[in-house]
Amino acid sequence: MNAILSIGWEPELRGLLTVIIGTVALCGSVYMLLATNMGIRLGFLVAFAGLFGWMATMGAIWWAYGIGLNGRAPTWEPSAPFSVVREGPRLLDAEVLDAPVIVDGGASYSELAAVTQQALVSEGWNKLPEDDQGRGQAVAAADEIVQIEAELYAAGEYQAVDVYTRGGERWPKIGDKIDFLAFFHKPHYAVVEIAPVIPQRVEPGRAPARPVIDESQPHQYVVMLRDLGTKRQPAAFITIGSTIIFLVCCWMLHRRDRILTRHVSGDLVPARS
Repeated sequence: MNAILSIGWEPELRGLLTVIIGTVALCGSVYMLLATNMGIRLGFLVAFAGLFGWMATMGAIWWAYGIGLNGRAPTWEPSAPFSVVREGPRLLDAEVLDAPVIVDGGASYSELAAVTQQALVSEGWNKLPEDDQGRGQAVAAADEIVQIEAELYAAGEYQAVDVYTRGGERWPKIGDKIDFLAFFHKPHYAVVEIAPVIPQRVEPGRAPARPVIDESQPHQYVVMLRDLGTKRQPAAFITIGSTIIFLVCCWMLHRRDRILTRHVSGDLVPARS
């Protein structure tokens, strides 16, 4: 009774037993039928080849569509040598810009942010629109860096102003849309511009006021590098490994058939005693 209760309450044991029972019931039943008709060794070889042929087909489908057993998903990671740049002119030190940001000595922080924006766009950085899906992903990753890793601001103390991206091109391509063979890519960078906001008083029962950017503080920039992850890597390993085992099994079956054909044909002369 204790063993039955432990199986019912422990999801690890239940999952392990489900896999064992499924393997014995499905693979074992097929092997039993083949063994009764072909023999133990030949039946096992045929069942083994069929199993890995099915696994190679399943892995190829997983590999093509990015489903099934997946690896790490693509994410934005902090870039080196700097992940958070305090002011626009320091983007040159962070290797984001190739030319320095030049402003007048009495320029305000809003004017400095505007000049920095022009410098980013002029050097090939693409400003993402607010309805772009990639913009939301970059802002979410920047929030994690600012709040958790750098501990620069807390939630609600700043606002993401703009998002800029550069790089990420893939090749080789056939035309503009066919990219099945585009296995190579350039590094993909993103810069999220954030600005501190003026603290707002929260009144019970009322909606919070819209955030207002604090013009007395400089805009800051979060520099990130795209990590493409390993989403299709497990499926690729399953496909390649299963295909090799399947081909080896097919070669062994073919070799056995050739040997059997020679024996049955009578071309071999028995050795004299």
